[in-house]
Amino acid sequence: MTWGRHMATENDLDEAVQAAREAFPIWKARPLEDRQQCLHRIADELENRQDGLRPILFQGVRQEILANIEIDDALRFSCLMSKIRKLGIQAAQSCPDKIEYEVGSVRIIAVALVMGNCVIVKPSPMTRYATLNFVEYALDLLPKVLLQALNGGNEVGARMTTHPGIGKISFTDFTATGCRIAESAGRSLKRVTLELGGNDANIVCADIEVDEVAARVAQGCFSMRVRCVAIKRVYVHCDILPQFRSAFIAAVQKIVIDRAAEHSPLSSPLQNRMQYQIVQDFLADSAKQAHTFSVGGPDRDEEPLPGLYISPTAVDRPPHNARIVREEHFGPNIPILEWSDEAELIRRVNATESGLGACVWALDMATAKCIARQLEVGTVWLNSFAIPHPHGYFSGWKQSGIEGEWGRQGLLSYCHTQTL
Repeated sequence: MTWGRHMATENDLDEAVQAAREAFPIWKARPLEDRQQCLHRIADELENRQDGLRPILFQGVRQEILANIEIDDALRFSCLMSKIRKLGIQAAQSCPDKIEYEVGSVRIIAVALVMGNCVIVKPSPMTRYATLNFVEYALDLLPKVLLQALNGGNEVGARMTTHPGIGKISFTDFTATGCRIAESAGRSLKRVTLELGGNDANIVCADIEVDEVAARVAQGCFSMRVRCVAIKRVYVHCDILPQFRSAFIAAVQKIVIDRAAEHSPLSSPLQNRMQYQIVQDFLADSAKQAHTFSVGGPDRDEEPLPGLYISPTAVDRPPHNARIVREEHFGPNIPILEWSDEAELIRRVNATESGLGACVWALDMATAKCIARQLEVGTVWLNSFAIPHPHGYFSGWKQSGIEGEWGRQGLLSYCHTQTL
């Protein structure tokens, strides 16, 4: 399903910025309660229209469960921002390869608006229609030009990073693109929040209930795999590795790839052909290096899957310097690694340029917290795969980002501080 939309020019951007600058003084002067009430109305409208949003989201993720998750997340963040107890013009750009940034853009929009800012959203040209659909009906609930959306290519996006009328850029994409954004915005000392790539590790301790945790890890690997904080590496204690591997394979084999894509519980296609080819290259590299595939792999299917589907794949104990371990791949191919010594585990997990998130599974919470505090990442989930919470500050370390979103610290990033 496709929708035709006007592609914005630099003149359109200039007009949008000028309109927002004229509206900004009035909006920031309104009491917080008034701004919260606007968010209340948006949350109510989002809830009323979720049946209409769901098919639009489904066209991109091809999973009913993920479409529902996105809508629930957007509702949760909108409602929270309408209850919390100012920069100017906020520009948000989204990446097409990560599902959460469609309705998930609502999170950034809600925070920026409630803190007294105007917002200009530029979705990726390859993104789904959900973000624009949200903006369309939000326009009827907000004062004029507080929220605007511009379609456009790289030229418009690049101009947003240098435009003198824009005070902050919030950008989600891969690290290489984020570096270019930071460099461009830095020429005018523009404030930037970047959420970039992650190579998130999942650490499984020896005292867990194997079948239950293996099933949940499989879900975190393959149902959330196109989220930036999806599980990318799994480290399992050597005492339980054989049992865990068997339980994990059993869980993966229950995954159904519904080629009609109506009710596939976990597996969905890659978002575009470029990302599909990247994942195929990772699989080819593992095959070339003679890695062992516990499940899936490049030769799993007698016939190629239609569309941009790739079978869920697990690589058994590849070398720690293997490409599939070192690099973020954003696909359904997961390395399963073994650990025994905690100090060596921490060294290996931290031996990456990324530092977005991680998960630790253990019954002994003291052990879980001890491991978590040694990880060089912005967020660690205990006995859960990654589910960001609006009360918690969400940011990346190392090359996974600059600044962050949500929580008190994230809210304050949308304001200037003045001392009198």
